[in-house]
Amino acid sequence: MKKKLKLSLAILAFAICSSASAEITFPIPAIPQLDAESYILIDAKSGEILAQYNAEQQRDPASLTKMMTSYVVGQALQSGRIKNEDMVVVSKDAWATGNPILKGSSLMFLEVGKTVSVADLNKGIIIQSGNDACIAMAEHVAGSQGAFVNLMNDYATKIGLQHTHFETVHGLDAPGQYTTAKDMAFLGQALIRDLPTEYAIYKEKEFTYTLSKPQLNRNGLLWDTTLNVDGIKTGHTSAAGYNLVASAVDGNTRLISAVLGGRTFKGREEESKKLLVWGFRFFETANPIKAGAPIVTESVWYGDENKIPLGSINGAYVTVPKDRSADVQVQYIVDDYIYAPITKGTTVGKMQFLLDGKVINEQPLVALQSVEETGFFGSIWDWISLQFHKLFN
Repeated sequence: MKKKLKLSLAILAFAICSSASAEITFPIPAIPQLDAESYILIDAKSGEILAQYNAEQQRDPASLTKMMTSYVVGQALQSGRIKNEDMVVVSKDAWATGNPILKGSSLMFLEVGKTVSVADLNKGIIIQSGNDACIAMAEHVAGSQGAFVNLMNDYATKIGLQHTHFETVHGLDAPGQYTTAKDMAFLGQALIRDLPTEYAIYKEKEFTYTLSKPQLNRNGLLWDTTLNVDGIKTGHTSAAGYNLVASAVDGNTRLISAVLGGRTFKGREEESKKLLVWGFRFFETANPIKAGAPIVTESVWYGDENKIPLGSINGAYVTVPKDRSADVQVQYIVDDYIYAPITKGTTVGKMQFLLDGKVINEQPLVALQSVEETGFFGSIWDWISLQFHKLFN
């Protein structure tokens, strides 16, 4: 059964690099050419890919690895498994000057045997990019670095990072460790979506541990007054080149860029800025279906309720060309008759989003509430009613 909804807003799923676009009044200029080995630009809310080049090429992640370290820590904090006030004893492996693996790398400068809070270690990881802080935190959360790396890879699978594997908690080059620009962008999306408290640390520009001078966040775009950048992470090793995953907001739109294999420290910022400026200039995020708001109410059979609201639990977002949000139309398709019992979130059909009469995106149409099965006599009455409904419809 197919019905069109009369909505003033609408939505376009617009993947400029991989799908045919709807006709628009003003053509979108070509993607800017970047001096980097691979890159991608996505809409953080819709997940649409706006630009990409070698986005699935395997690369060394370097300190972008700390985004996943931070994700695991954020999950542990959110679940209550650890607390910001927990005090962690620095082990020999996490000793800044005592572990030869850490020599010459970015450090928080932890001292063996000293205690440091989880809150400070977390800032040391995110802001200061401290490899020693990663080791100390991994041992506190999981008991060992190896166990923590297993958690990192488990979460990578759950998030859907298909071309990423971690071997270290900090990102120093290691055999068998790899990622892609695409996976890092979507890891950034997961951080922002799943762990807002953890992500809020990424916009902090400096961090002071003990009485030493402040250590500045290596993401130079945080100081760029022409963009509202609030994260995410830099990385560099000789094998990886200069990496940067960045995220910025403009109105209702949040974009995430991932530039891997940049040539210079400042170059990765300049190339990332090119992507973000281009994205904000020519695209915006539409939100025609609000979270939990029904777009239609349909009959449900054999249930203790006669009607069930349908829509999207988390809302529907799509990327559209700039100033086209109000032009999108929405229609829905219910796959079949809806029968109880049914659980909230169950897919019963699909929502289609159209621009200029063309379907540009489809997303699941789901039940917005659970409906339990009715009793014996109610089932008999519904069976009779359903037969008449099928006969005349």
